[in-house]
Amino acid sequence: MTRASIVCVVGTRPEAVKLAPVVIALQAHPRLKPLLVSTGQHRELVGEALADFGLAVDHDLDLMQVAQRPVDLLGNALSRLADYFETHSPAAVIVQGDTISALAAAQAAALTGTPLVHVEAGLRSGDVAAPFPEEHNRRLIAQLAGWHFAPTVTARDALLREGIEPATIEVTGNTGIDALRLIEAHLDGDAQLRARAVAALPRPGTRPLLVVTAHRRESHGAPLAAIAAALADLAAHDGLEIVVPVHPHPAVQAAFVPLTGHPNIHLVAPLPYPMFISLLRRAFAVLTDSGGVQEEAPALGIPTLVLRDLTERDAGLASGNARLVGTGTEAIITAVRGLLDDRHLRARMSEPALLYGDGAAAPRIVATLDRLYGSADARAELLEYA
Repeated sequence: MTRASIVCVVGTRPEAVKLAPVVIALQAHPRLKPLLVSTGQHRELVGEALADFGLAVDHDLDLMQVAQRPVDLLGNALSRLADYFETHSPAAVIVQGDTISALAAAQAAALTGTPLVHVEAGLRSGDVAAPFPEEHNRRLIAQLAGWHFAPTVTARDALLREGIEPATIEVTGNTGIDALRLIEAHLDGDAQLRARAVAALPRPGTRPLLVVTAHRRESHGAPLAAIAAALADLAAHDGLEIVVPVHPHPAVQAAFVPLTGHPNIHLVAPLPYPMFISLLRRAFAVLTDSGGVQEEAPALGIPTLVLRDLTERDAGLASGNARLVGTGTEAIITAVRGLLDDRHLRARMSEPALLYGDGAAAPRIVATLDRLYGSADARAELLEYA
């Protein structure tokens, strides 16, 4: 029997990481075949992330341009993806999360009559300006998708409040935890990989290691400058070793330039996923505005200080594994020093917690896709709700 083609669209590294377990599960399936398409939104980072899972793209649109506006990427990706879908006639298209690439693929699927599946559906901060434009993208994709894989019950409930048909929503857990577990297994089972990870990272010695990731578009400018000022103060006065994998966006690069040359601050290029997880496992805490890190760090038992005023991942706040600290210099310094000074707080925030999934989301997703495509009427079942 001919395997049904499922197009998986990625544009950024987080999409590549979180869809990798789904692609791997599809590759092993007797009736479903993945076609991995990259928009090129973050071309090099996507390729590296996929390679960490033994994957490579089947088709690269190569759309990234220097200083490209989101609206230009959206328009170009929409046209090119529509052409690809019309040429290959996939049984369905899978998008993950909330990027411009995901929105373009969702619109292209809708306009070509291709069933659309949304992985990590239903996350909501409640504010379309934070994160921007991701919150807006999520809401739009939900209206276009015919099937919604929600990571949590909270995400499912958000979709229900927006009028999404209940029969098209399934709570699966987040595939990001699947990806984390895969990479942890690789690190734990491959001494050479562990050695390469250690060799590639700064050596903090006996100093507490603080990992920092900050890149959100709404933080560009003054907020990122305030974050950098907090890091300078913490490195100078609190005996910390700080590692900052710096996002390639020019606004992020510029914000951290003043930290160049500080002996306790290491500004590094974006790390391959195994290297980043190896780094995170050594940290006493992480400062982050990343959604993925908010999921990974609690699973690893790393106290998580969120560089935002609100988050769509509130399970970490409820469990005590994460705290919102915003982007103010003094608030960041106070929060980090609080962790350093209060061992009871640090112990509570260091309890590992699988808040966003159990590492088996991808098999659940593929089992549902198998059911949907197990009959001649499967395509119509998805299109009924599109």
